[in-house]
This record gives sequence, structure tokens and C-alpha cells, in this order.
Amino acid sequence: MKFIADLHLHSKYSRATSKEMNLASLDKGAKIKGIQVLGTGDFTHPLWFKELKEKLEPAEAGLYRLKNNGSETRFMLTAEISSIYSQGNKVRRIHNLVLAPSFEVAEKINIVLSWQGNLAADGRPILGISSIDLAKLVFNISSEAVIVPAHAWTPWFSIFGSMSGFDSIEECFGEFSKNIFAIETGLSSSPDMNWRLSKLDNISLISNSDAHSAGKLGREANVFNAELSYSGIISAIKEKDPKRFLYTIEFFPEEGKYHYDGHRLCGVIFSPAESKAHNNICPKCGKPLTIGVMNRVEKLADRPADFTPENRVPFKKVVPLGEIIAEVFGVLSNSKKVKSEYERLIGIFGNELKILLEVDLSDIKAESSPELSEGIKRMREGRIKIRPGYDGEYGKVRIFEESEPKNSREATLF
Repeated sequence: MKFIADLHLHSKYSRATSKEMNLASLDKGAKIKGIQVLGTGDFTHPLWFKELKEKLEPAEAGLYRLKNNGSETRFMLTAEISSIYSQGNKVRRIHNLVLAPSFEVAEKINIVLSWQGNLAADGRPILGISSIDLAKLVFNISSEAVIVPAHAWTPWFSIFGSMSGFDSIEECFGEFSKNIFAIETGLSSSPDMNWRLSKLDNISLISNSDAHSAGKLGREANVFNAELSYSGIISAIKEKDPKRFLYTIEFFPEEGKYHYDGHRLCGVIFSPAESKAHNNICPKCGKPLTIGVMNRVEKLADRPADFTPENRVPFKKVVPLGEIIAEVFGVLSNSKKVKSEYERLIGIFGNELKILLEVDLSDIKAESSPELSEGIKRMREGRIKIRPGYDGEYGKVRIFEESEPKNSREATLF
């Protein structure tokens, strides 16, 4: 069965997250995006866990659905743990995604983690537990539970992060590294960047939205042709079987908030080579630059940028539909014009990811405009320009040239 899964997101109980991130909104958002399997996020939070138990019922093995709803959306029990601890004479800040096969397993994980800190303080709890000890606790509870290093290259909070991470999975997880079979690439890196590290050859690369609002669901996701069940999804990931794990859906990594190096307050943005030329120091304020993902990959890579492994799960890069419509209109992506056209297109074609990846361009042209069709065509072919993101600032995407008149595009759409 072919389906799309987004396994990392957050509930309304996480900081800086929309209060609309409840099960009803997640179900609605999944339909709009074209996602069938969603992570619940935040199962460690007592109030969210209580709500999950009250409002979900068993569906396929290890997956859940809304009670008395009839929706095709399925939920997998997931949570993100923020670990801050000292190891190797350095403070480590690591985020790990935990997947659980059942409420019983999730509840046992919650009990042991509650001994480490206050789980009610945040949907993504901050604990002083190391990745090694987290793995020991989780895998002692269930061999079916899964730990995935989250957004693996983000500078401040990840396994390979430049500010507080490690140089290898083995260094981070010790004896439990054998149990780590996947990493989440994150918005600022793409699979081909990770292919440059031979040490990751046996590691599956998954992609998820890490959404804090329903509109961000599916900005990265995983496409399967597998059994619709917890074990079906996990085995497809673990085995890196391209017949079952078809591909990942990716942000253009340059659009991610930490692709390049720089200083946001100083307006300084550098490529790795430019940072090296400045000794990783900001030329304006004299302080160390925030070293981004591309630089960190360059440091750890042992292969050239164009290396492509033989056995790989492919990927497709997308720009959110709202951003493309906004550029066609020449307005902000949160404008009423964009919202109206977005909803109209979803009503015609079914969901956003279908429009971005599958709908025939001639059909988009017939139902909307030649300009929107052309914008999606350029996105599919990777013919776009991006000012890379850096130091917490998203990259700026441009599909059309400044010289291409936006007024005619807007007139066509209306």
C-alpha cells in the first residue's frame, strides 16, 4: 500500500507551537497535505498522553485512529526528547525522536523518564539524561521501540551539530549504536549531503516536518509502498528497501534555517569557504560565527559532493505550494489571495503533495494559470534560486526572475 508518513511533529503542549495542534487539526491537516500516517508527537507530556488515550483507538497493528470518526488518518506514538548533559568534557545538547509500538510501551517509557525530570513542563521535555542512558532505558522496555537522532545536523541541538554534537553515532550512543539504524536529515540537509559520509552507509535517512503548526505538516515526509502498520513502516526504513521505502520528500536544504554559516544580527552569511577565510569569526562583531550544516558536512565528509551510492532511497525536493502561489501573485504567502487560491486548488486536485509531485502540469495550467504550472515545473526540475538560510534565518526562495512581470501572472490567475 502506498502512503506518506510524517513522523515528527509537536502538540499544543510544546513551546512555540500553535494552540491548534490538537488531534482534530492534525487529522484535517493530514488530509489537506496528503499524509496518511502522522506521528502524535509529545507522548511524554501527561495531558497530551491522556488525550491520546481518550481520543484514539487501535487501527492496524501499532497504529491508531480517531474514535468514531471514519478518517483514514493513522497515528504512530512518537515523542522528541531534548537531552542536555556533559560527555567528553563538553556540554552536549541532543534531540532524539522516540517511536513506540503501543500505549503500553509509551506509558512505561514515560514512567522511567519521569524519574529524570518534569515531563509536564514541555511537550518536548528537557532532561539531563545522556543519549546512551536514554537508549538503555528505552530498549530495556521494548526491543520494538525506535530511537532516531532528530534533525541530525542542526548546530545547537543534534547528534552532528557543530555547537554541541558528536562526530559519529558510536561516540553518541556507545554500545547502543548498533540499535540506531536511521537518522532524520532535517530541513537544512538533504540525503545527497549525507551520502558523502561513508560511516552513514548502513543508516537509513528519513525526513519529517518537525511541524509546530498544521500548515507545516509534510514539508518533509517519507513515501512508502509497505504494509500499513508500525512494523511495516519500521522494517521498510530499517532495511532501506527502495521497493517499500520509495523516497523522501525534502525541503530544498538551502531554504533551511541553518544551511550556511553566519551571524543573523550582523547580517553576515558565509559559505564554508568564506568562513574558513575569516577563521570562523564574524568580520562585523568579532564573535564566532554560527557554523551551519553545509560546513559541518564538509568537515565530516570523506566523499566528494557528487557521490551517489548504488543502494539508496531516492528523494524529491519541494517548495511549499503556498510559497509558489505567493510568488505568482507577488504577495506574502499568508495573504488572503494565497489562502483562497490554495484552498481552491486543494478542492480540485485533492491535496498539496499530489499537486506538487504528481498532477500533470497541463491540468494545473488548465485549472489555474500557465505561470503556476511553470512555477511547479521549475520546482520539480530544481530550477530555482535560493539565498541560503543561516543562523536561524530561513532561506529565501525565488522561482521567477525579477524581470518576469508579476502583474500578468496575477491577472491570469484571476
